[in-house]
Amino acid sequence: MAALGSPARTLRGLLRELRYLDAASGRPYRDTAAYRYLVKAFRAHRVTSEKLCRAQHELHFQAATYLCLLRSVRQHVALHQEFHGKGERSVEESAGLVGLQLPQQPGGKGWEP
Repeated sequence: MAALGSPARTLRGLLRELRYLDAASGRPYRDTAAYRYLVKAFRAHRVTSEKLCRAQHELHFQAATYLCLLRSVRQHVALHQEFHGKGERSVEESAGLVGLQLPQQPGGKGWEP
């Protein structure tokens, strides 16, 4: 198994992603069902001094995978918003993007013989 770091660090990362998601909605992230579920699950699968719970490692792996998904989706959306297409461009704009210029009409634009 790859090094996952501590479960507390994974939980903090998940809660940070919840804050990013809920910043748009305007309500506190602690009022969401996702927050309550995460905290309850991490508390239920804590390792005690008497036992080493395999389910705790499984939960940590799933949480780390979900954290990776949330981060990746957030970064994808940010990149998409920054670099998405602007719709249809005119021929002049398209030529300018690649460093070309269109030939000029003898009488200017719209010149008719």
